[in-house]
Formats: sequence, C-alpha cells, structure tokens
Amino acid sequence: MSKIDQLFIGGIQKIGEPHAENRLDQEWTTAAFKKPTTKAVFLTETGLEGDDVGDKKHHGGPEKALYAYSKSHYEKWAAEYPAIQFEAGLNGENVSVIDMDETTVCIGDIYQVREVIVQVSQPRRPCWKPGRRVRWIEWGNRIQATGRTGWYFRVLKEGNIQQHDVFQLIERPCAEWTIAEMNDVLYHHTDNAKKLRELLASDYTPSSWKEEITQILNGETVDHTRRLYVPNIEF
Repeated sequence: MSKIDQLFIGGIQKIGEPHAENRLDQEWTTAAFKKPTTKAVFLTETGLEGDDVGDKKHHGGPEKALYAYSKSHYEKWAAEYPAIQFEAGLNGENVSVIDMDETTVCIGDIYQVREVIVQVSQPRRPCWKPGRRVRWIEWGNRIQATGRTGWYFRVLKEGNIQQHDVFQLIERPCAEWTIAEMNDVLYHHTDNAKKLRELLASDYTPSSWKEEITQILNGETVDHTRRLYVPNIEF
C-alpha cells in the first residue's frame, strides 16, 4: 500500500560562512532542512502551508508543489556509502513514501490522498545542494545517475494531507513512461533517437525536458556540470 511514511516542512535558512575557504563551508541558502510533522498540513496549488523553497527560480511553484522521495532509497545509499548517515528527509523531500518509487510511478499519474488530488508532473532534476548538505559533492550526480531522483506533484484539488495517508491511484494516462524510464532515456540513452522522439512527443513530458531533448536531437552539447556541481567546485 503506497503511503506517506513521513511528512516534512521547513523554512528558508542561510547556512555556512560567507568567507570560508572550503567551498563546502561557504554560505548558501536552502529550505531543504525540513522537519517531520505528524499533524495534518494543508496542501495548496503551490505547496504545503508552512513550507518554502530556497531557490524559487528552479524549485517550487504549481509544477513542483510537492516533492516525493522513496524511503527505500536511503537503505541503498547507506549500503553504498556507509560513511554518510542517510535518513528520510535528507534529500529535502516533502513526503517520504513507501511502496512507491520511480519504477512504479508514471508521469501523469493522478492520485487521491484523503480529499486531495495530485498528479505526477515531472522527475526531480538534482542540483549541487544535496552534495553540499552531506559534504559529498558527488551526491547530486549519483542521484541522477542511479535514477533515484524522486518526482514532483502538481495539485489538482487542495486539502489536508498527513503522515500515513494512502496514495490511491485513480488515473494512469501515460503508462508507457515511468519516472525510471524517463530518467534512463535522458541520462543514459541520448544516442537512442527513437526513444528521445517518443519522449518528446508525449503530452506529459515537462517543457524543460522537451527543450533539452530537442537540443540533443539537434546535435547540441548538453552539459549538466553547473547544475550538479557549481558552486561546490570552481567552474
């Protein structure tokens, strides 16, 4: 039964020292240090009440109203990188979910959670901030490479959600594209023009993905270095 194992909300914080020599110690702004709550929280079209995002240019808004991440991924991360203490909430998610991951969730899926109705809008594209948080600059790149990205929901009907609420699938309009398959095509099979064109043609592929797919099909170079590493490295 797919459900919310933990619900997280948090505000914007400034962390680090402005003039630190080590880039991982320098000041940065984030709202990823969210705290779990057992109380019901109202989910609006732009996110959970009492929650915020640190970078409103790339995060938040109606298409990224709720960020979901599978709890089971942390067991994999911990087994692969035991030096880091991985736990739910570390990736800045709003909902840590169980019995639900990128292989079982499709783009465009519509779920009911209590009276709330949400729709899967896009996979998350990791940036440099997860790596800064755990002081391992490769984590964002590894999130992308493994496909353990999580995904965003848009909100079709507002209302309260709470820890242990169940996700009931009510519509699957795009069963041909799981989140895992989308990640695989964009990050590992850019030489497969047929698959890229199919993903480009889907009504449920987000516009930012379509822009990048078009660049790839046109033979342009797409570099993710800035998104994944800067300012953790000199570029």
